[in-house]
Amino acid sequence: MIGGLFVYNHKGEVLISRVYRDDIGRNAVDAFRVNVIHARQQVRSPVTNIARTSFFHVKRANIWLAAVTKQNVNAAMVFEFLLKVIDVMQSYFGKISEENIKNNFVLIYELLDEILDFGYPQNSDTGVLKTFITQQGVKSQSKEEQAQITSQVTGQIGWRREGIKYRRNELFLDVLEYCNLLMSPQGQVLSAHVAGKVVMKSYLSGMPECKFGINDKIVMDSKGGKNSGSLGLYVAGGDDASRSGKPVVAIDDCQFHQCVKLSKFETEHSISFIPPDGEFELMRYRTTKDISLPFRVIPLVREVGRTRMEVKAVLKSSFKPSLLGQKIEVKIPTPLNTSGVQLICLKGKAKYKASENAIVWKIKRMAGMKETQLSAEIELLETDTKKKWTRPPISMNFEVPFAPSGFKVRYLKVFEPKLNYSDHDVIKWVRYIGRSGLYETRC
Repeated sequence: MIGGLFVYNHKGEVLISRVYRDDIGRNAVDAFRVNVIHARQQVRSPVTNIARTSFFHVKRANIWLAAVTKQNVNAAMVFEFLLKVIDVMQSYFGKISEENIKNNFVLIYELLDEILDFGYPQNSDTGVLKTFITQQGVKSQSKEEQAQITSQVTGQIGWRREGIKYRRNELFLDVLEYCNLLMSPQGQVLSAHVAGKVVMKSYLSGMPECKFGINDKIVMDSKGGKNSGSLGLYVAGGDDASRSGKPVVAIDDCQFHQCVKLSKFETEHSISFIPPDGEFELMRYRTTKDISLPFRVIPLVREVGRTRMEVKAVLKSSFKPSLLGQKIEVKIPTPLNTSGVQLICLKGKAKYKASENAIVWKIKRMAGMKETQLSAEIELLETDTKKKWTRPPISMNFEVPFAPSGFKVRYLKVFEPKLNYSDHDVIKWVRYIGRSGLYETRC
């Protein structure tokens, strides 16, 4: 529970002050100003304890937002709440600045009264708040509007309002995956996993229900919490999946947006939901098996005496020849006593960056099943130290138009019985993007 919420400018002047509980006195305002904002040394910790009172603060531009409590509260919850308050304010009046806060202080007090009740966080969803709190204040609603607000605040569909209309109904689905790899110099995979998310942009009229299918059939291996679990995704037909030759995806754990009906997911193994309007993250997942690694780097480092080193790096793409990898960057580390580098690369551009102690090799595009290489002669300064160079790993960045985990969207259906438009009337777009996470090869 939060005892009070204060907003300060860079001078320490109080712009907004709201006390929710009696155990927080007005002297708490001055204590934070003196010990944090005007402190002689910069306060790096976001949590400060002063006279048995805890101050949790975040800073945006020149504005300090501080939550005060004397209770033993969950720190992560308080910071999550402060960030949500900032998001709500930004959605109402844009940039967080002293001028905007002064111009909208009446609105901010209204929002704080709705978001916090006796120090306990309440409904902080921007879409719901905007239906009954506007820039001009609280509007008088008709009975229909009041009923709509009541259903949104207390009902099951708080993330979408009724009455949304579009001339053209469209759905955009992005499957974004981040491939993480650690490989030995001999080409052995030491660790690899893919962290992915499904981002959807929905521009649909009414209150549509969507059904989302991944590889046709989802089989729960073991049931965890309500929003996570260990899953195995198989093609319809169970054991026939391996015979058909279609890809099999094993998902280790996943998390869904609150709009997904988890009861249907556990019984029917289908992802069914009423989507929020606009952009939202439908699900997150993680997989560690059968990852298709887009690129491999084969390094060869040879030390020639104490003043010279030869480096050769072969880059191989291992995806379909019809696809193109983009924004490729290979970073090859060099010793601290490097004095000069001579480079030869067959494709792209390579440059030695002394500030990063690395050779940066950039390739705009590269097709699948291709191979290219870079050769470098590194001149070293003689040093008295006997400590050997630790050889940091070669790191890589890239972007490819497919999902390295083999994740596939099999179907996406839309049902809206009230407005008489069918699944065929909705324009759907699906895009797969694979990007590098921490993609490293030891040398």
